[in-house]
Amino acid sequence: MPQIIVLPHVELCPEGTVIQAETGSSVCDALLKHDIDIDHACDRVCACTTCHVIVREGFRSLNEMNEDEEDMLDKAWGLEPLSRLSCQAIVQDTDLVVEIPKYSINMAKEGHR
Repeated sequence: MPQIIVLPHVELCPEGTVIQAETGSSVCDALLKHDIDIDHACDRVCACTTCHVIVREGFRSLNEMNEDEEDMLDKAWGLEPLSRLSCQAIVQDTDLVVEIPKYSINMAKEGHR
């Protein structure tokens, strides 16, 4: 089972952590399953950018981006060449190192941290 190393995020995961992810699951689902409350305002249907992550290691092992994800990522805060929407990034057999950006564009945040 691959691991996702989550780099420290001041609100969501201050110490950073290592989680186990099921092959075939999205990065977003794996984070949520392990109580890392990443924003996902569109309920993981590739209609917003709130689940944006930067895949520091293992990027090439993920499924290919489709046009919808590419279009949404253009709107993400802090976009980088290794950016993905975590709801669309499907875990394969390779370990990942993921950074959750400090900010997201979420106009309807509930349950504020």
